Amino acid sequence: VQLQASGGGSVQAGGSLTLSCEASGNVLTVGSVSWHRQAPGEARELVAWIVSGHGRDTTYADSVKGRFTISRDDSKKMVFLQLTSLKPEDTGVYYCKADALYTFTETYRDIWGRGTLVTVSS
Repeated sequence: VQLQASGGGSVQAGGSLTLSCEASGNVLTVGSVSWHRQAPGEARELVAWIVSGHGRDTTYADSVKGRFTISRDDSKKMVFLQLTSLKPEDTGVYYCKADALYTFTETYRDIWGRGTLVTVSS
């Protein structure tokens, strides 16, 4: 099982991007998923989080509230992060992480996807 993040790129300040995170490898269901980012020389930080199930509660870092939106499509086993009003300080490698990935026979915990680079120029 694995997660694959995609959608990064280079944009100017004020621009938008949509990141995708897809689970693969006989995954039946996906648990809660979070997006994290790591700027050069900085620690990885939590950006947004969405729970599984019908409630789909979301949580955002203060620095991105009102600008980023996390959503999920369970039928496609995908989670999205819409980035708007981007700022240079949003630059970094963005990673998705699933608390659990469920197959017919196994539960995989704390699975990280490979990152996707977002570069915002001023």
